[in-house]
Amino acid sequence: MEQAYLVEAVRSPVGRRGGGLAGVHPADLGAAVLTALVERCRIDPAAVDDVVLGCVDTVGPQAGDIARTCWLAAGLPEHVPGVTVDRQCGSSQQAVHFAAQAVMSGTADLVVAGGVQNMSAIPISSAMTLARPLGFPDPFSGSLGWRERYGDQELDQIRSAEMIAEKWGLSRADMEAFAITSHERALRARAEGRFDREIVPVAGVEHDEGPREPNPEKIRSLRPVRQGGTVTAAVSSQISDGAAALLVASAAAVRRFGLTPRARVHHLSARGADPVWMLTAPIPATAHALDRTGLTLADIDLVEVNEAFAPVVQAWLRETGADPGKVNVNGGAIALGHPLGATGARLMTTLLHELERTGGRFGLQTMCEGGGQANVTIIERL
Repeated sequence: MEQAYLVEAVRSPVGRRGGGLAGVHPADLGAAVLTALVERCRIDPAAVDDVVLGCVDTVGPQAGDIARTCWLAAGLPEHVPGVTVDRQCGSSQQAVHFAAQAVMSGTADLVVAGGVQNMSAIPISSAMTLARPLGFPDPFSGSLGWRERYGDQELDQIRSAEMIAEKWGLSRADMEAFAITSHERALRARAEGRFDREIVPVAGVEHDEGPREPNPEKIRSLRPVRQGGTVTAAVSSQISDGAAALLVASAAAVRRFGLTPRARVHHLSARGADPVWMLTAPIPATAHALDRTGLTLADIDLVEVNEAFAPVVQAWLRETGADPGKVNVNGGAIALGHPLGATGARLMTTLLHELERTGGRFGLQTMCEGGGQANVTIIERL
């Protein structure tokens, strides 16, 4: 089987809802990182076999195969195709998986993978909002098979986060302490310039807009999202805008174009779990990946677990026994934001750069996804 190499990884800053990237058309947001990727790699874009981008809520300016639109908006060759992937929050991590699988199979040599999302322009669940006047209040309404299997249970991420907090005995104070750490780590990383190499300025925005100095008193004053619950906005990922892109190459392409691979894809997989719990799949998915590779978490130098909600990562930490000092060392989505379709590629971009900065060998990335799913990628720095 062919090896899949990561040659370059870039991202936009992550913009806050209504912030500096809010008015940027998704096609132009994606085009900015694609242009930077091609320029940094110094490759002929005509040699790219495919462009695979993740995006969620592909309506309005994100509709019509946004991967293709971004490539064309960047002024890149028309003969290069593009395809858009939706695995919910894991969409752009899955895009990297598809790109790597194409290279590993020998059917492609150069594939661009990444994601784009403008949540300011297209609010979360916009596709479902448009479907409601047609008589479909949620994706499962009217499905006899779904109702027979899962009944009429409420499917809601906040409810799932509350269920996790209760099952793993996580107090509101526990979750808030975790959120504060996320902001502190992100602020430190930004101040030390850890993100500088990976970020491409877009529309005058040069740095992530989400991280802010934690105010414990204000955090404690927030009302829970659900009455009687413990999950607040402070322990949840931020609604954000952003894009990221990576170049995945075969050994033949590395030789032909004189590229310098920075890492190789050591493992990729995806697993499912209970869709009602929804957010717990990273736990069994990580166990599956380690079992397949023969690695242990002691072999992993850095981990990125998407901070959809604080209890998601905290439950993962308790079940795996991972060292918290290796996990989300530069902060996560609670501080940096979660532009749904772009977050997977953003995490991998940050993971690659941080492995290089620290001299680590293996990095593991996982994230919870709608429908009770999770992707896991293990990369090896070269």
